[in-house]
Amino acid sequence: MAIASRLPLNRVHRSEMLNYTGGVECDVISKDRQLRVRRNVMGFRNMARNVERRSQGLRFDVVGSRRGQRMVVAASPPTEDAVVTTEPLTKEDLVRYLASGCKPKEKWRIGTEHEKFGFEVATLRPINYEQIADLLNGISERFDWDKVMEGDYVIGLKQGKQSISLEPGGQFELSGAPLETLHQTCAEVKAVAEELGIGFLGIGFQPKWELKDIPIMPKGRYDIMRKYMPKVGSLGHDMMFRTCTVQVNLDFSSELDMIRKFRAALALQPIATAVFANSPFTEGKPNGYLSMRSHVWTDTDNNRAGMLPFVFDDSSGFEQYVEYALDVPMYFVYRNKKYIDCTGMSFRDFMVGKLPSIPGELPTLNDWENHLTTIFPEVRLKRYLEMRGADGGPWRRLCALPAFWVGLLYDEVSLQNVLDMIADWTEEERQMLREKVTITGLKTPFRDGLLRHVAEDVLKLAKDGLERRCYKEAGFLNEVTEVVRTGVTPAEKLLELYHGKWGCSVDPVFEELLY
Repeated sequence: MAIASRLPLNRVHRSEMLNYTGGVECDVISKDRQLRVRRNVMGFRNMARNVERRSQGLRFDVVGSRRGQRMVVAASPPTEDAVVTTEPLTKEDLVRYLASGCKPKEKWRIGTEHEKFGFEVATLRPINYEQIADLLNGISERFDWDKVMEGDYVIGLKQGKQSISLEPGGQFELSGAPLETLHQTCAEVKAVAEELGIGFLGIGFQPKWELKDIPIMPKGRYDIMRKYMPKVGSLGHDMMFRTCTVQVNLDFSSELDMIRKFRAALALQPIATAVFANSPFTEGKPNGYLSMRSHVWTDTDNNRAGMLPFVFDDSSGFEQYVEYALDVPMYFVYRNKKYIDCTGMSFRDFMVGKLPSIPGELPTLNDWENHLTTIFPEVRLKRYLEMRGADGGPWRRLCALPAFWVGLLYDEVSLQNVLDMIADWTEEERQMLREKVTITGLKTPFRDGLLRHVAEDVLKLAKDGLERRCYKEAGFLNEVTEVVRTGVTPAEKLLELYHGKWGCSVDPVFEELLY
């Protein structure tokens, strides 16, 4: 998700956004117009009917602007294009790669990536690869998307900078181009999907079906991961095939700015996990968690996941993250359009040509970039920072998560207040919150109260930060204000429905959270 901070839309250049794809435009508008927008973006049939005209989506209107300015949402998938190198890489090259993400505040953007489960409307079963291929081919033919192929298999679509990609179990990830709308991309998907009897579910964990019911996508990268996961954790396959997330990506201006935002985001990630908790069901019944998706990450692969305590060290910076990443076991190297299994080997060994899979070969910056995408902490550093703690959810909450993080991290006053707030939180407390919120959410005890009380202060800082940006952005937090005030998470509301009018069935969730 990219935002042109204090710049009119027509002054936002694509060259400034080359690191991002994915687009949704968001605004805070009058209540009755909001209702009209929600009807347009939430109804499965309404979205399909509206596909022939360009969706206006949601956008941020700017105070004092006659036409308004837009918050353009973009995400940043890794590239597989070759990066030519003429000399062996050094550690300094890897540090410089991360540091090259530094940019002045006027060029900061906001990225978001979001995933959803495809299912057969008639049976609620997950759609298989053949159905996915039919859907992708239909979208390509009708709306002029380019197919992304792996061998003979279509595994995604691209149209300019926007893309539709597949997660391991066939979860769809939509990301539109800068200056485009994610709503339009979604509408095009739905126009074809409706004809094929396919719907999409916005939730954090597959609520009904077992692992054996989930299709496996024909992607070499995922085949390597699938074989490796049982060696390093008990829930890796659940992560791959049964989870969906919403992710927010934010920029930084310097190494100091990066580390300040990194610390604030890591410490507060459990609050985001709780506020957006939306995965209480597994295989048709309550699973004992409010965020099963978040719990799954605690036993997927702790060599590459977690809360990164070293970020809070006084010496932390780009170099320390490089040192960490060099020792995270690799998954693969991509050569000649094929994935080569390098599981368990280190990028540090690769740097000196000691990978048994490709002996004597040295890495490119593209290898480094791809390796960084296989590291999965709660906040991830690339050439921007990725907030990874939230469950997938419905359209109506799509803009709440980026608004939350923008208000906290893109406003200097709010950021400093957060850093002051978390300054004496211990590593043990941060880890406790990471683990407990998956079960008890905002009701998690913390010091002399509940996490909800901290979340109230944090939400106030986020709103204040948005207000100081002089946009009408704070309204996006309305979707989570009641959650924080009451301490009742989206997952708990789903559980109430399950035990009440749904009659202990999860089937109605496919309609409740239908995109």
